[in-house]
Amino acid sequence: MRDDSLRVVSLVPSMTETLLEWGVTPSAVTRFCEAEGITTVGGTKNPDVAGIVSLGPDLVLMDEEENRVEDAQALRSAGVKVHATRVRSVSDARDALREVAGLVGLELVVGEPGEAAPPEKVVRAWVPIWRRPWMTINGDTYGSDLLTQAGFVNVFAGAEDRYPELSADDVAEGGAEVVLAPSEPYRFSERHRAELERVARVEFVDGRDLFWWGTRTPAALGRMRALAVRLAGR
Repeated sequence: MRDDSLRVVSLVPSMTETLLEWGVTPSAVTRFCEAEGITTVGGTKNPDVAGIVSLGPDLVLMDEEENRVEDAQALRSAGVKVHATRVRSVSDARDALREVAGLVGLELVVGEPGEAAPPEKVVRAWVPIWRRPWMTINGDTYGSDLLTQAGFVNVFAGAEDRYPELSADDVAEGGAEVVLAPSEPYRFSERHRAELERVARVEFVDGRDLFWWGTRTPAALGRMRALAVRLAGR
């Protein structure tokens, strides 16, 4: 049974979104969280540890991708209960959601993916996440796994680093059929289209659908599957 008196601080934007979807209002969040009217305690990489401790939270939610180990250690040293998630696949996301739901007193019913099925023909995609230098994701990431399940092939899935830096030659030789240009962490937009089109056809996508795991995952997977089906049919 949910404990409405539980004081939860979320330092993960996607988890904040999820908590609010569940009807759980955090006591505090980061300035990057989409939670109007809720107290903010710094950013994901530079939270106000002292401010968080002063709130007397029952639980602080963190994530290995979003937050720093030293901040988690500082909070634990101050006697604060911290739960840190580690999500590198859609399956990991489902497991993490069940864990967090249990911590806030909820029994989670995991939603099903969107209706569109992956296309029989996969679509080779490059996902830039930064510019100058170019950066992307390898196969050991949630975003890449979501793309795979949607019907895309991440052309840099085999890169050694999880977030490899790429030269212009690396990008050109990747063999992408489409550039999936997300709105975050780098905000790609129409002003980047000509530059990206030197590589392949460009599709601008919501970065939250690729990188914010949580209650949005089923619908995000459905949207990406629908895009893959459309591109495969061209």
